[in-house]
Amino acid sequence: MRTFSPAAARCPGAGARVPLLMLLTLLLMLPLGGCESAYYGAMEKVGFHKRDILVDRVAAAMKSQEQAAEQFENALEQFSSVVSVPPSRLRRSYDALNRSFNDAEGRATEVSNRIAAVESVSSALFDEWREEIELIGQRDLKSASAQQLRRSEAQYQTLIRAMRRAEESMKPVLGTFRDYVLYLKHNLNAQAVASLEGELAGIEADVSALIRDMQASIEQARTFLQIME
Repeated sequence: MRTFSPAAARCPGAGARVPLLMLLTLLLMLPLGGCESAYYGAMEKVGFHKRDILVDRVAAAMKSQEQAAEQFENALEQFSSVVSVPPSRLRRSYDALNRSFNDAEGRATEVSNRIAAVESVSSALFDEWREEIELIGQRDLKSASAQQLRRSEAQYQTLIRAMRRAEESMKPVLGTFRDYVLYLKHNLNAQAVASLEGELAGIEADVSALIRDMQASIEQARTFLQIME
């Protein structure tokens, strides 16, 4: 199986491969939506098929979820530090918490975008697969391919449900963090911090649940990639 690295496609210093890499870079800039079929067709002409793109996008989504889980843990650590610092250091701690929240929010957006990209290419892949099965003349080969399609679709549905569950788990955690960041922004004083200490246990539980959902989604992605390899 050929693998495609978006990072490599954006590195024009690779000698004789520059023309191909420049082409791939342009292809990556094509918007989703109406240009999807043109995008997949152009990618196939340079040797990257929908299956390869799906595998790459699942791997990228898995990576973004791992990074998001790490960022949420970092945000929790920042929150914990805010509720325990003296008033003289409160501003600096709040600023660190706010940066951590913004990073977590960015990671959450990246996770959603990665999942959408996985859904886009998987839909095109399975549609193409079903169309091509109808072109197979030998009954036994046609039946075998149809069985492979059903198994792959079932595994994919398990994967995408896990990904969407992890995505949904991010929303209440982000909402809670946002509430506290804004509250501290408007009430930068020792009394405001003291009033939040009782909420730390709830935040920790929410983040732990979020990370469990993300880990389940990541494991489903690994299983899917093993099947596709």
